[in-house]
Parts: sequence; structure tokens; C-alpha cells
Amino acid sequence: MQELIEAMESALIAFSSGRVVQPVRMTLELRERAFFALMPAYDKEHALFGAKLVTVIPENHGSALPSHQAMVSLSDAATGELLALMDGRYITEARTAAVSAVSVRHLARRDAAVLGIIGSGVQAYSHVQALPLVRAFREIRVWSPNPAHLQKFAAGVCGRAGMRVAGSAEEAVRGADVVVLATASVEPVIEDRWVAAGTHVIGVGACRPSQREMDPALVARSYLVVDSRAAALEESGDILLAVQEGRFGEDHIGAELGEVACGVKRGRIGADEVTVFKSLGLAIEDVVSAGLVYRSAQKTGRGTQISL
Repeated sequence: MQELIEAMESALIAFSSGRVVQPVRMTLELRERAFFALMPAYDKEHALFGAKLVTVIPENHGSALPSHQAMVSLSDAATGELLALMDGRYITEARTAAVSAVSVRHLARRDAAVLGIIGSGVQAYSHVQALPLVRAFREIRVWSPNPAHLQKFAAGVCGRAGMRVAGSAEEAVRGADVVVLATASVEPVIEDRWVAAGTHVIGVGACRPSQREMDPALVARSYLVVDSRAAALEESGDILLAVQEGRFGEDHIGAELGEVACGVKRGRIGADEVTVFKSLGLAIEDVVSAGLVYRSAQKTGRGTQISL
């Protein structure tokens, strides 16, 4: 995970510096809340290009199938040769948390000690792994609207120092220095009044224009950072719906995370500033992550050779 965090920071900087070729993802709506997306990108630094094919099927919750299923293809940019096909589900889980860790590194207070997580699925697990690598949290609170999932999550992280189950979303958020929203909700899961001055909030869900996971008043009073301006202004309901409501304009987006990471745009400017990172997920994150997997597999002799 530490290696992935560093790779994601480099990928975000390359993206915001114009060194990445990547269109906004193409999406096919299958039905309400269910969609298929194509996410291609070209990693010039490693001379690799590829694409993630991902489906989001909320009806799979509670079944043997995950709600998010994905495959990543990786090809040689010089020859066009297909180098690898790999599962994209775990890559999505891990790289999302790694990107969130980059946001904590640059936008959370250095003395951040309490982490609040809303959600108890795979993203909650991966964020518990990633975020303590960049801040020394003494307490991690978790709450989920699904009691069964929350119980399973608590059992899975049983024994981790400082971990506790909160009695409500409000209890998880109040007094937290960093808050992660990792649910499948398409409506706000926290209220602005719960979030104290100086908090860093990360939203990793609600990736469609009609969905929002944050109280719009919270987004309006924050220093707002996104992974991609172009994607945020096309896909993020947390931003687009608030713009339509007249709460703020498109220029409320303060920076892309890659711009903050390389020093082109500011990060946090005071202990009391509320910062929000809206994460939609970028194809370059998947391609760079897949490149790490591919190079590691070559070194260790892992994987299966096939002929097409």
C-alpha cells in the first residue's frame, strides 16, 4: 500500500501536469443506479496504455457477487501488444484508498488524530489500511447504516488499536479530524453541522450527476479539491447539483489534487479550514496500478501465460 500511495501521487501530478492522455470515462446507463463504464488512459512515463471495464450493480449487495466488478487491460505503447488482463475490482479498492491517503497527506492537519469512516464495505477496509500510513491516528471510528455489514467489518478489524464502532453517523463524525464517506448512498450521509472546523472530508461514492453524498452546505463552506476538474463538472452530483441550486459556481473548485501535490495550487492554509476532496476515480490510477502489478508479476514469475 505504501508503494501504491507514492505511485498514485505521481500519477495525479502527471495527470494535472498534462502528461497523461485520458478522456472522461464513457458510461452506459443500464438502469437506475446501474451502469457500465469504459476508462482508458495512457501512462507515458512507463510507455503503457490500458483501460478498465467496470460495472456498478447495486442490486448485487447482499449476494455472492460484488456491486463493483472490473477488468483492466494493459498494453505496450510502442507496439500495441496486449501485455496483461487482470482483475480490476481489488485494484479499484486499493488505488481509491491510496489516492485518499494522498489527499490526507496534503490537505489534513498534520496533527490529525481521529478518523471517522461512514461505511463498512471494501472501501472502508482499504481506507483503514491506507490512511494510517500518512497520519498517526489514535482513534478510528466506524459506522454503517447496515448493522450486519458493520458487525462483519468490526470482526474483520478486531484487535486493531484505537478502532471502535460508533453508535451513529453523527457520533463517528463529530470531533473527527478526517472523515471518509465510503457508502453506496446517493443522498447525503452526514450533516454540515457535525463537521468541525479543521476537518478534512473525503467522498469516494456518488459518482453520477444525480447523486450526492455530502451535505451541500458542507461543500459550499469548504476548500474543494477534486481529482479531475473535467470529470467533476460532468459526473459529480455533489458539485453539479449545488451549482444548479445556486450555492456556488464552478469556480468553487479550488484545485485538482495533483496540482496541490506538486505545489502549483495551495493545500490547507489554516488549522480551522475545512477541506473536501471529492474522489471520482481516474483511469490513469487504474493503469498505473496495473503497471505495478504487471512489473511485480514479471519479477516474481506470477500470473498465467496465455495465447490469444
